[in-house]
Amino acid sequence: MVSLPDFIEKTIVICFTTEGQTVSFKNDNLLISDKDGKTVLQFSCYRIFSLWIVGNTTLTSGILQRSKKFGFSIYLFSYGFRVVGVWNSAADGNFLLREKQYNYDGLNIAGHIVHNKIKNQIILLKNIRNKNDHQKDVISELESYLNYDYSDFNLKNLLGIEGITTKLFFREWFKDLDWHGRKPRTKIDITNTLLDIGYTFLFNIVDAMLNLYGFDVFRGVYHRSFYQRKSLVCDLVEPFRCIIDNKIRKSYNLGQIKKDDFLNIKGQYILRIDKNKEYTGWLLKELVKYKEDIFLYVQKYYRCFMRGKDISEYPEFLIKE
Repeated sequence: MVSLPDFIEKTIVICFTTEGQTVSFKNDNLLISDKDGKTVLQFSCYRIFSLWIVGNTTLTSGILQRSKKFGFSIYLFSYGFRVVGVWNSAADGNFLLREKQYNYDGLNIAGHIVHNKIKNQIILLKNIRNKNDHQKDVISELESYLNYDYSDFNLKNLLGIEGITTKLFFREWFKDLDWHGRKPRTKIDITNTLLDIGYTFLFNIVDAMLNLYGFDVFRGVYHRSFYQRKSLVCDLVEPFRCIIDNKIRKSYNLGQIKKDDFLNIKGQYILRIDKNKEYTGWLLKELVKYKEDIFLYVQKYYRCFMRGKDISEYPEFLIKE
């Protein structure tokens, strides 16, 4: 398992095959070359947390062997940032952890996660300058949900509360952006498209971290088991979604998001291929700012879960904005 000092030195490396880039290795270094064969990036394999490849590529046995040797995961993306393949570096054989996962059937952790998510929504809304009366009322309503005793709730109650609070939050947070509601994977507008991309990046980071400890990522505590869904990853991304929500709103205000950067194909907004690197840059840079927070959250979650700690000792993430 990776320690915090070691993790701080690691990073995510991205290869854009859309620009003719290729991946190769020399000794213990990863090389990314351009279409002319010139090296544009050289990175020690010891310092790689995850390798992301955007576009069509071929993985060799040499790449997969180095992934296992140096403990970094590989994620393959389509041009539209849909994950099409994953090669994870997992802590194999942690059967005690998985035994605890399969035997756990409570809702206290799920309630803790929902509570944490609502807290971050409130923090963001409170940071809006010159709030009107309606926005203040929404904040008060969200705060009222923090007073509930989630230990008395069933799964349907929790799902209902999360749905209500998220709808209230998005309506106020994106109200100036012609917001028509969160519609995952439909790409009905630019904001939903960017949320899909940002949440995908966040999902992969949490997924790779959970695999470092040997979790069965398909066994969740809030999102229950569903065929081929990484339910535990879905659970632990919830407190961190606010990072992407916040960055997208800020990027609109900074003029980083332009309608011309997207194609409208049959009613779906698709980021232009030549803009992939630009948008990936500022989205991933924002997540990297919080990489230590995410690492420490997953690490503490693992320790609390393994030791059967009281829910009050489980990790909480609060956005710093």
